[in-house]
Amino acid sequence: MAEERLDESKDMSFWDHLEALRQGLFRVVIALVAAFVVLFFFKDFLFDKLILAPTRPDFFFYRCFGMETGLQLVNIELSTQFMVHMRVTFMCAFIVCCPYILFELWRFIAPALYQHEKRATRRAFLFASFLFYLGIAIGYSIILPLMVNFFDGYKVSESVANTISLNSYISTVNSTVLLFGIVFEIPTLVAVLSQIGLLSRQTLLGGWKWAVLVIAVLAAVITPADPFSMLIAAIPLSLLYGISLLVCKPERKEAEGEDDG
Repeated sequence: MAEERLDESKDMSFWDHLEALRQGLFRVVIALVAAFVVLFFFKDFLFDKLILAPTRPDFFFYRCFGMETGLQLVNIELSTQFMVHMRVTFMCAFIVCCPYILFELWRFIAPALYQHEKRATRRAFLFASFLFYLGIAIGYSIILPLMVNFFDGYKVSESVANTISLNSYISTVNSTVLLFGIVFEIPTLVAVLSQIGLLSRQTLLGGWKWAVLVIAVLAAVITPADPFSMLIAAIPLSLLYGISLLVCKPERKEAEGEDDG
């Protein structure tokens, strides 16, 4: 079994691995630049149809739950709109290129793996891409409009009007959407830890009380912390816990018991 791995990497020195890493990073940069250049010329679509859609009352989430909002954004700095265009375009380019970035990461580590490890990690990286986009979708379509609706209507006094800057809104969009994309990678991490024997399904089940606590804390942190928003956020986080249980391997005794059954 060891030969399966060494046949591919035995002739690679430290500098060969470093060169492979350099080439992989170069290809990733080229992909990001290409995606950035293409998306830069779709400014109207990116902003009017996607980024600014949650500020309008006809956004589907508000219609589904009967919410009313109409966030009016202002720009107070000369260069902000151009810089916002650059930031949003780069964020979208990163989201589009995420599967390719993961592929390059897999291709870099693949020569050091056994054949059965390659198959497992290949599935893990494909799974990671799916979960990343699922997290992005939930963060954009559910969590972001919840935050916009809450903070737009929240006032310490009726004499203080909310005037939201474009830069503030874009920062919220970037952090919320990317945060959920990253958080949804937890099942992938669980699967990897399970494959190398550091985590089992029994361990996750035994810590369900801690999982409930962590989910509640995360729901409170990433939402305005009102009960409705926390409940909406807790549902996908609970789904993550369920997915983690499914992808986590049982302990040997537990697995043998399932086979006997």
